[in-house]
Amino acid sequence: MAAVVAATRWWQLLLVLSAAGMGASGAPQPPNILLLLMDDVSHQLGSIMDLFTTSLALAGLTPPSDRAIDGLNLLPTLLQGRLMDRPIFYYRGDTLMAATLGQHKAHFWTWTNSWENFRQGIDFCPGQNVSGVTTHNLEDHTKLPLIFHLGRDPGERFPLSFASAEYQEALSRITSVVQQHQEALVPAQPQLNVCNWAVMNWAPPGCEKLGKCLTPPESIPKKCLWSH
Repeated sequence: MAAVVAATRWWQLLLVLSAAGMGASGAPQPPNILLLLMDDVSHQLGSIMDLFTTSLALAGLTPPSDRAIDGLNLLPTLLQGRLMDRPIFYYRGDTLMAATLGQHKAHFWTWTNSWENFRQGIDFCPGQNVSGVTTHNLEDHTKLPLIFHLGRDPGERFPLSFASAEYQEALSRITSVVQQHQEALVPAQPQLNVCNWAVMNWAPPGCEKLGKCLTPPESIPKKCLWSH
């Protein structure tokens, strides 16, 4: 019975974690607040990275031990309602744009995309216009990060006052966690920054019968250039 409940709740978790978008940090945004647990609401912070680790746990498998695994096993939350305090870091390239800890999210840099891209119709925050947050110029907030309480303000529209006690307490906790993260971080070679048109699916199975097979171009791997 527990396995059935876990599987049911796992599908609900997949639906929630799949509802990611782009935010003011310009990074993919995993849901920041809610996991749907049957008729319950949990404030456990979840990330798309948790899908791998939780799937292994659900299958009774152990994650690899020869590398750092960022995702958490969320089965204790799904089955027992336990909350695990964990930070989530939002990177854009090598730049740490934002960090979430508990119900608070701090933005160190804000930039959705360039004015050029925006005027071409590329809009990562459709319908959202928050002054100083949904910026089209790269804005540095590292000295005074913008901090939001995601429970009261899930749309990240109303930054906490810099002078408030809540801001100072949240800033202290997040700064400490970010410092520990950066001290322990070991830079690696990016695995998703190589573009090669030859690897596209030019001739999928069955294309011969339809006469739709395409001849792939020459393989020329090169570094991807992303304007945004």
